[in-house]
Amino acid sequence: MRNLSLLQRFKCVDLSFPGSPQCFTIRSETGTVLVASELAITEFDPRTKEVHKEVSLTAEDYLPEDGSGVVVAIQDLPDQESVCVATGSGDVILYNLSTSQLECVGSVESGLTGMTWSPDQELVTLTTGQETIIMMTKDFEPITEVAINQDDFGEDKFITVGWGKKETQFHGSEGKQAAQRKAAVMQPALPWDDRKPRITWRGDGQFFAVSAVCPQTGARKVRIWNRECVLQATSEVVNGLEQPLCWKPSGSLIASTQRHPNKHSVVFMEKNGLLHGDFTLPFGKEQVKVKELLWNSDSTVLAVWMEDLKDGSSNDQCFQLWTVGNYHWYLKQSVHFGSEPLRAPACVCWDPEKPLRLHLLTRGWASYTYNWGWSTERSHGTDCHDNANVAVIDGDKILVTTFRQCVIPPPMCAFELQLPVPVNLVTFRSQAQRTNELAALTADGHIYVYGQGESRNLKRDSNIMLFRISHLHFLYSGGGVENGGVPGVSGFKQRQTDLTSVDVSSGAGNYKNFRIFKTLLHFMQCLFFLNSWCWSFLRSDVPVDGFVISLCHSLRNGTVALQLDDGQIRKIHMELSLTEWKDSTGNTINLPRPCVQAALCTLSGEEHLIGLTERSHLYIGDSLVASNISSFVVYDDFLLLTTHSHMCHCLNLSTLSIKGLQSALSSDANQNDETVRKVERGSRIVSVVPQDTRLILQMPRGNLETIHHQALVLAQLRKWLDSLRFKDAFECMRKLRINLNLVYDHNPTVFLANIEMFLKQIDSINYINLFLTELKEEDTTTTMYPCPSRSASSSASGKGGKKVDIICDALRSTMEILDPQKYCLCILTSHVRKTTPELEIALQKVHELRGESRSVSAEEALKYLLFLVNVNELYEHSLGTYDFDLVLMVAEKSQKDPKEYLPFLNMLKTLEPSYQRYTIDKHLKRYRKALHHLSKCGEEHFTELLNLVKDQRLYSDALELCSSNSEQYKTLSVAYAEHLVEQQQAEQAGLLLWRCGENARALQAFVSCTSWRNALAVATHIPLPPEQLTLLARDLAEKLLEARRHTQAALCLEQYAKDCEEAISALIQGAAWEEALRLVSLFFHLFPPLPASFLESQKALFIRHKNRLTVVRELKAKARLELFDEDGPDCADAELYSEASSVMTGSHLGSKYSRSNSGVSSRSSKNRRKAEGKKHSLKEGSPFEDIALLNALTQIIIIVDKMREEVHSLLKALVLFQFDGAASSLQRDYGELLQLMETALPEIWTDNLQQGQTPLTGPNSTSNSIMASFQQQRPAVPQHDTEALTAPKMRIAVKWKLCILK
Repeated sequence: MRNLSLLQRFKCVDLSFPGSPQCFTIRSETGTVLVASELAITEFDPRTKEVHKEVSLTAEDYLPEDGSGVVVAIQDLPDQESVCVATGSGDVILYNLSTSQLECVGSVESGLTGMTWSPDQELVTLTTGQETIIMMTKDFEPITEVAINQDDFGEDKFITVGWGKKETQFHGSEGKQAAQRKAAVMQPALPWDDRKPRITWRGDGQFFAVSAVCPQTGARKVRIWNRECVLQATSEVVNGLEQPLCWKPSGSLIASTQRHPNKHSVVFMEKNGLLHGDFTLPFGKEQVKVKELLWNSDSTVLAVWMEDLKDGSSNDQCFQLWTVGNYHWYLKQSVHFGSEPLRAPACVCWDPEKPLRLHLLTRGWASYTYNWGWSTERSHGTDCHDNANVAVIDGDKILVTTFRQCVIPPPMCAFELQLPVPVNLVTFRSQAQRTNELAALTADGHIYVYGQGESRNLKRDSNIMLFRISHLHFLYSGGGVENGGVPGVSGFKQRQTDLTSVDVSSGAGNYKNFRIFKTLLHFMQCLFFLNSWCWSFLRSDVPVDGFVISLCHSLRNGTVALQLDDGQIRKIHMELSLTEWKDSTGNTINLPRPCVQAALCTLSGEEHLIGLTERSHLYIGDSLVASNISSFVVYDDFLLLTTHSHMCHCLNLSTLSIKGLQSALSSDANQNDETVRKVERGSRIVSVVPQDTRLILQMPRGNLETIHHQALVLAQLRKWLDSLRFKDAFECMRKLRINLNLVYDHNPTVFLANIEMFLKQIDSINYINLFLTELKEEDTTTTMYPCPSRSASSSASGKGGKKVDIICDALRSTMEILDPQKYCLCILTSHVRKTTPELEIALQKVHELRGESRSVSAEEALKYLLFLVNVNELYEHSLGTYDFDLVLMVAEKSQKDPKEYLPFLNMLKTLEPSYQRYTIDKHLKRYRKALHHLSKCGEEHFTELLNLVKDQRLYSDALELCSSNSEQYKTLSVAYAEHLVEQQQAEQAGLLLWRCGENARALQAFVSCTSWRNALAVATHIPLPPEQLTLLARDLAEKLLEARRHTQAALCLEQYAKDCEEAISALIQGAAWEEALRLVSLFFHLFPPLPASFLESQKALFIRHKNRLTVVRELKAKARLELFDEDGPDCADAELYSEASSVMTGSHLGSKYSRSNSGVSSRSSKNRRKAEGKKHSLKEGSPFEDIALLNALTQIIIIVDKMREEVHSLLKALVLFQFDGAASSLQRDYGELLQLMETALPEIWTDNLQQGQTPLTGPNSTSNSIMASFQQQRPAVPQHDTEALTAPKMRIAVKWKLCILK
């Protein structure tokens, strides 16, 4: 649903070049035009009128000087820096643009009628006067020459399999008469046909087609040839086929024209020569003749060059631009040139690089360059009065679709606006509540304005707004249509009551070889008289330096901005003055590149111009935001974009900055990101329905798709919820499957304060029940639908407690006040949907409905309740109410067999009430309730109660129900204690037994768990004899010593066993030196032996392992050098053998060390541990001996280092008892051992050993050293081996020495 809008038009008139133009070509590198006349070749710039080169074709007798020569074709050859010219006399001339030399590279005696180069410019085809085709290379070496007219069909001739005759075939709706129908007689070519052959190449250069007149029949035929100039196919008989021929660059169709008895059509052929589709030109019979058809470079626009067939020497000429969408051809632009001979086009061509640029040269040496751009004309309203109109130009019709009422796929529409002449431009009004009005500019320079109104003569749907029409003849400052001028309006916008138009047909003079172009802005005011329109002509003119390519207007701020062809931005003020666009800091802002689509937007409170270039670059001011945008639209505070990666973004401009937009469009979307969604490949934005959630997209083929972008949906929902429009929000959420929890989560306080309004607006029992059933504890505003601008106060819960319970209680209380009968089912739902379902209350309310005449009967309520809850679950809850009438009512609605539940109910009725309820609760597995009811049944049921307590472990509940002085309480306590002993909680069991008087069993429980204090207290309470108490104390001390609780064991031995010597021994074992000294001072015991022998043994072992490690490393280094010498310096694995880890070398040193571990099985963990033990063996010669030595040294260092505190305490004790010599010797020996270990750490754990685990990188590293460090890491190293490669850390900060010792 896009239109072609004129962005620029360059015009150069009164060019004084020799001769008259016959053909031209475009130099894509410089943008200049090479034009050939019957006298010379001229190169000039169409923007500045500057002549770059000019060479005569008559000086060297290539063409006659009398001007009778003909140039049939000209082609620019960028690779050869030349231009190739073919003359009618048969010469092929090459003009070198660098040396300005002419060279005749070939000549044909019969003359030339055409020349066409292949798209890759590797081949050239020439048509001669003898009706032949000559194919040559780019170096003009002949390849072949064949006749154009051949009797053979070609290599792709259709094959007939011989299934019956034509007379016996089925002919469908044509009937049997089709079998006897004679073949159509071929009609000769039309009289005005120039009878010259036409050649056109396919875009990939593999095929070319030739249209020529057959000498035998006089009719035109199209033949398709391959790249080797071999005939492939011949077209079918097409009467009235005309001379134009152009192959679509995409390669699918060949375009030509055909004149029918009643219409004039553009027809399309396939590669096999068969017709495939057509469209009708909007002209009568024999009204025009088509001179040429031209496809643009991307195959999106077909240009049709036509001339009137009126009697006279001068006929009106025009060209039209056609596009296709959804298999319908639209006439988008129509340009007329009048009837003056000098204004008639001499040659027309598309630009080879820019698809929507057209070059035209008239017979009077006037050059025109047109730049078009794609645009979607949509209404820009943001309120509900805007119908989301989109206008599509289709010749003399404007197809308007109102997307608010309906989504109609093109080419259909809501209604059509018929105009007398073709339309070139259309726009909508930018005024609040009047955005449905539009204005159209026609090809003859008239403006038609359509406003909302009514018409009794038009039969349309009453929901569609109709239009009334008024028109204005548009004036031009540079020559209007009346006097033969070419319209030059590039755009216009309707702002409130003003219509702003742009005229780009005038220019100023030269200034130092720089041409200053000016544009006139025409401001016209619209006046209203009763029900008709009236215009005041040309309110004012404002000149602009440069070409204006687009206008845009902001409905919110009233700003009007225009864009020049070089990207400059100008702002139009109310006093009709122009200023530069500046930002908030006063800096001038311009677009880096001209944009084909522009719009105004407000970003973080500042107004910006956003533009999209033809290269898909999106700019905001002078900042590049993204480079893969296919379309965009600004709606309210949102910027909606589609990308070439098939994503649709919806960004909130009020919360983002330019950098935020750049990051949002460059980063990947999160799972719950509401701003991004996937769309179909090639989708483009058509329109957004204001105050709605619909976004209209158009697919590449032309069909439409309506999506509801989540960002738009959530933004609209938030607006509705803020304005308390609960019904609109609810219906939208239900339709689009948005979680209904958002109604509450958006603002809990507001919702709870307006529950009555919510119920009245919804006014539907089903909707309220749906809302209740979807409730969950999750806050959807933080998980599913996070809002970037959400405040903390609005996200807080309305009240304390669970969300579902709060909503259910609030709704139920309000519904019970409003109308409890109407909301009966909703009230039941509110009970069922609570976090702990209140099914008993719901069943009771259903039971209360029996026998009452209400809007909802008990049966209906129960049936609805069964829909919410499983029938078996509901039956059990009804049974839990102990109401047998209610149980029967539920059972009747279920699928249960009466033989199943009636005997059970009858049995229950015979029981005593408390035991009856106990039986029901036990059946429902509600054991706590069952225990409560059973406790009321008397002592005769205590055994049953005890079994229930043991089975269900309800000991605490049972103890609460019994008196602490009763025998039942003691029995339950003993049972509970036995259970605790089984659960390895003997101490708690002992407390229960002690409390209930079972002292012997309590003592046994305390002893089993080594609770010595409680055990001794119970033993004293029994009381035990002194001998047994002493024995008990010794047993407890042994258990405490086993548990390494030395201090507590010493206390038992000292106070209860009266054995101070054993107590002191226990304290010494536990290194409790101070407490041991206290007892020693009381009983004068000797001090224990000193640990000097242990230190000496550790020192000797450390020195032996250290020396052995040095020897092992020397042996491995020697073996590594020997292996390197054997493999040579280029060995790929040589760098792997480092001293970082023997794991890296062990597998390569099998010839030197034993590899007995290679056959160890790892089928079980036991075998793996055994293998690891052998692997780290200290046996001399083992392959991993160095790792084992490192582990052993690490353990020695850790053990010795941990003795710092113990040695410190021992030194203090020795000094106290005047063992100064022994203390000095111990301090000296321990210090020397620590010093030895600290000194040996750098020798054992070298720097190379630790660097082997990390890549060597840094400024001093080379590529070889980095690669070597990475290769050294390649073998996997086990975790404990890696730990062995790291030096242990000694606690140097711990102070253990005594200063009083030497």
